[in-house]
Amino acid sequence: MKSLRTLLLISTLGVASCLGENAGDEATVDMAQLRVFPGDDEIIAKVYDNAYQVPDYFHVDERASTPESYTLYHVKDLSVSYELCTNDYHQALAWEAADNDRRAVQGEYVGSYENEKYFEFIRELAYPDGVGNIADLTSPGFARVFKCEYVDRTGADRNLRNGYAGTLMTRPLSNDAINTYAEYMWQFTFFWPATKKVLETFSEELDNTYQHTLLLAFLTNQGSGRCDLIEVVDWVYSIDKSNGEITKTFIHLYQFEAQWVNAGPQKCNA
Repeated sequence: MKSLRTLLLISTLGVASCLGENAGDEATVDMAQLRVFPGDDEIIAKVYDNAYQVPDYFHVDERASTPESYTLYHVKDLSVSYELCTNDYHQALAWEAADNDRRAVQGEYVGSYENEKYFEFIRELAYPDGVGNIADLTSPGFARVFKCEYVDRTGADRNLRNGYAGTLMTRPLSNDAINTYAEYMWQFTFFWPATKKVLETFSEELDNTYQHTLLLAFLTNQGSGRCDLIEVVDWVYSIDKSNGEITKTFIHLYQFEAQWVNAGPQKCNA
């Protein structure tokens, strides 16, 4: 029988992340709600499943069906702190060309594409023999520049778990708008992919904001002879209804330990 965990999150929680980089980055959030979480066995199964990353209903990128390996990223400012934006195609092309010149692996321009959110520039990347696990010597690279009419990320430090995350310019603002943005940006987060899983997501409308929450699970190896640490976290994206400003709040909820035994994962004894 699957065990369920129910938490009453109430009053003001001062929380600090203990997950690697930016571990001292703190967030304070008011919450008063009864939450029923997936059972520990379900969380363990997903955390140890190499094929699982996100729920079936999660955002799927336009390039996900690309048959061969590929790279996908956004062109950033020179400090590499935030993604650039412009509404001008020629400016976006110039930024991408300059960025290509600075890359370790440069590519030959193939073409471009755009939608309501970004300009995209396609290059054929050439890799020397014996680079990592790359089987093909060439693969496509998709470099994007946000349209400012969609989102302005100026000053939004992409390496922080909490704080300002840009201003959504698209209208009307809605739960769907922040849902799409949060799940799109998830694919560019800095967490190590093999140790992070999205368990589920949900949206809600409050008096002054729309919110979209990613319920995450992180696995940390604690060393030989010790069980692995599994931490369950809310990452909340909130958008101010009055001006479109987005903030992120990273909330550590609870943790437990698990291990791989006899070709299967199981919870460790408390």
